[in-house]
Amino acid sequence: MFASFTTFFIIACFIIVFGLILWQLTSNIKQNVDNNAAPVLTVPAQVIAKRTEVTGDHSFTRYYSTFEVESGDRMEFKITGKEYGLLAEGDIGLLTFQGTRLKSFERNRS
Repeated sequence: MFASFTTFFIIACFIIVFGLILWQLTSNIKQNVDNNAAPVLTVPAQVIAKRTEVTGDHSFTRYYSTFEVESGDRMEFKITGKEYGLLAEGDIGLLTFQGTRLKSFERNRS
């Protein structure tokens, strides 16, 4: 009886892990399809905030920046470490994005 419970538990864990991987993969594909279907927009914006998210005991860092557009709406985008280093809070420029994907941010040089 104990062996059958152990077998059931192992199979259940495998199904749960496989289901989570499948769900994440499906979510990523859907996000990419939605982004590709969205129009590419370029709007004046200001960098409001920057933040990092460190996972895996400092082995992996994600970078984010929040932009505010003229209407007052704020949007946060995942960015590269290089982009993170080049942006400063308060920068004003043209934000180009497609859905949830940042295409570029060009600072005003004046």
